[in-house]
Amino acid sequence: MATDLPGPAVVAGGHPETVGAAVEVLEAGGNAFDAAVAAGFTAAVAEPCLSSLGGGGFLLARPAAGPAVVFDFFVDTPGRGGGGGEPPALIPKTVVFGGAEQVFHVGPASIAVPGCLAGYLHVHRRLGRLPLAEVVAPARRSAAAGVRLGPGQAAVVRLLEPIFSLTADARELFVPDDRAFGDDDVVRNPALARFLDAIGAGEVAGFHDPDLASMLAQESQAAGGKLTVEDLTGYQVVERRPLISRHAGAQVITNPPPSYGGALITRALTHLAERGLGGPVGSGARLSRIAQVLAEVTDGHRRRGSRGVDPVAPPPQRPRASRGTTHISVVDAAGNLASMTTSNGSGSGITLGGTGVLANNIMGEADLHPAGFHRASAGIRVGSMMAPTLVLAEGRPAVALGSGGSERIRSAITQVLVALLDDGLSLEAAVRTPRVHWDGEHLQVEPGLDPRAVAELAASWPVNVWQRTDLYFGGVHAVATDGARVGDPRRGGSTALVGGAGP
Repeated sequence: MATDLPGPAVVAGGHPETVGAAVEVLEAGGNAFDAAVAAGFTAAVAEPCLSSLGGGGFLLARPAAGPAVVFDFFVDTPGRGGGGGEPPALIPKTVVFGGAEQVFHVGPASIAVPGCLAGYLHVHRRLGRLPLAEVVAPARRSAAAGVRLGPGQAAVVRLLEPIFSLTADARELFVPDDRAFGDDDVVRNPALARFLDAIGAGEVAGFHDPDLASMLAQESQAAGGKLTVEDLTGYQVVERRPLISRHAGAQVITNPPPSYGGALITRALTHLAERGLGGPVGSGARLSRIAQVLAEVTDGHRRRGSRGVDPVAPPPQRPRASRGTTHISVVDAAGNLASMTTSNGSGSGITLGGTGVLANNIMGEADLHPAGFHRASAGIRVGSMMAPTLVLAEGRPAVALGSGGSERIRSAITQVLVALLDDGLSLEAAVRTPRVHWDGEHLQVEPGLDPRAVAELAASWPVNVWQRTDLYFGGVHAVATDGARVGDPRRGGSTALVGGAGP
């Protein structure tokens, strides 16, 4: 059994406001699951390019007195109960990443059936202890008063300006008239504050409410989208048994199929355990073994995708940082563990009705639809690389972790687990250690590795060495039951130790 007896409550996430919401709820007597839900609501305000009530995600929960469970509230394909006809038209928007360009597909037709709101409310009903109004309050306050996004989030807003320029509502939030969005700019979303008020008061139970569902479906179809009343009223949060394996004497618990991130991480760890790590930490032999395993897992996964199974993106021409994902990890003083990853894609540029909720563009994410857009049947849970994870080891603190970063999620979490379990590094050192990622054509290498090891690696691999640390390589936010916590600096991570939190 892991050492998860009562200890300090700790939080790690992607923005100080997100973490602060979790802290506020813990200090009010809430548990880790209340805190994760409060953080999720607040991330929709403080991390608006990464998460939204209109997106989807997963929460891996391990109550101190019960088994772990995965709450799957990722998005569904839309169109249930609708007619056939031609596939709806997506709107291409070009986003410039430094010297590279990427076309995103947005607009009403890019919106999948949202899951985050349903997921948060489901988790709260099942495992929460505070009244819902108290859990929603930090997010409502942030939406009404405004949040300074800070350099990391503001940079993503600037990057996605072509998408936010699509509609008047999004422009009002993120596109100033006379200049680029600034690091110190404050985002206020009064419509979302009113919607959160209604949720906290019990006046709105979710997007499945008949009047709200009817309005959103009519709005979608009138604009060329595919959302139907049946999509919204029929959406279900699914409770799944997690995928459990062992590595280096520890139990690794992660996200199961039909999502594929957890299975790929498990497969990579199995290969490493069977073949060995190749050499000491930081050596060329170690890096080459990690690269070999990541390449096998990635390329094998893509081959299965080409046969219509287990789909992922085709190899990109250059690194593409899909930025629309974030993570929150929480442990409370009773040892309850919550690991939650959520995504809004790159956003559709659309707000849902008068709610202030930013809709996802996951039906326009090419990496999730390799066979082509709008080819899947309606009502299907879309696959995901997201992999909230827990680590339990005899005599050692229990750990909750996860990452944003699209395809880099599997690489980031695999390498953090190896550093933590095989190499015995501290949680902070394991997260901060430079990473590599196989993108299908090149081995992408973070700066900070021994140049001799990188040179040895380059003798066998097509290597691209980055000049600076970047959120491309994920953002692993992690906590442990002994109070250790780390917010990945690659994604503006923030942490907090909660004083005097109740059980």
